[in-house]
Amino acid sequence: MSDFLAVPRKDHDALVATAFLKRGFKADEVAPGVYLCAEAARHGVRPHIALRALYNDHYFGSKTGGCVPGAEVTVVPSRFPASETWNANKKFGPAVAYRAIDRAIELANEYGIAQIAVDNASPYLWGAGYVMAAAERGFIAYTHATSPLAEVAPLGGNRPTLGTNPHSWAFPTSPALGFPLLVDWITSNIDMYRVEACRSSGKELPADSAIDASGEVTTDPHRVHALLPFGTHKGYGLSLINEILAAFIGGSLPSLRGRLTENAREKNTATFYFQVIHPEALSSDNFGMGRNQLDNLKHVLADILRGNPDANIPGQMEAEFRHRSDEADALLFTQDEVDGFNQLASELGRDQLQAKPL
Repeated sequence: MSDFLAVPRKDHDALVATAFLKRGFKADEVAPGVYLCAEAARHGVRPHIALRALYNDHYFGSKTGGCVPGAEVTVVPSRFPASETWNANKKFGPAVAYRAIDRAIELANEYGIAQIAVDNASPYLWGAGYVMAAAERGFIAYTHATSPLAEVAPLGGNRPTLGTNPHSWAFPTSPALGFPLLVDWITSNIDMYRVEACRSSGKELPADSAIDASGEVTTDPHRVHALLPFGTHKGYGLSLINEILAAFIGGSLPSLRGRLTENAREKNTATFYFQVIHPEALSSDNFGMGRNQLDNLKHVLADILRGNPDANIPGQMEAEFRHRSDEADALLFTQDEVDGFNQLASELGRDQLQAKPL
């Protein structure tokens, strides 16, 4: 029997929308947030389901001033036609991010490549969801963001001054693979979602994932003071990219992000960044054996997989879980997650979700 229960998407969406509306968000910004959370569940991405989004909003968003329901985005004047910088004014992250990826696609369709930098933002949650949406429309897309809190110590340090700082790439490979190739990672070995899960289950953390207050590596989730970058200097360098580019955009001190600041002029908000590329803009039109761009892509992928029958393509697991969700005509959640949603339903005075075994 499956570990997952099937919940009708319309019931899930109605419950989550009610929760965000009750917090003061407007209907036109709730809709993208609900959609993103549902898509995360549809693809099996547990850290970005709606329960987590509501948790983040409670601690870093509308409950603490880190997000302002109903805020309006300001586009900063620029002399670069394919590049825009936005002041999100703390508007709900998913509402800004979907608008940004749509605008970047529009500009890339005209100029071949485009970028949108967003300052003064609230967290946009599942970054891969946005670039995957672009790939499904035929574009190459990349995004990264600064995380809501500094939870990661720099290489050789023991004070958390970096975020888990995700990076996400998506490629329009559906004609070749049947799904978009999706490379999506955080720059720490694990995230605090994993730490919390280990605390609840009584399990130890993976080795070399966290340090305690004295700077010693620990596998005890109750002693975690800071997380560690993955791959030592590699994850550290990638995390720095987010922080340094954020500094150019307008992001402020990472150790203050998501926390109350004493100086009203100091900033504690996140930034995020999108780049979208039209595949035609990359083409040399000089492919081996006279192939066109799509055929060349197919041949390159086939060559990578040749002799590697058990190899996994990034994005494959998400695509397989999506297929499983679509076959069930539902979103799939664990019993604990369903219990969390039903507790939320009770708090909102709504009917309980009717979850069925697969």
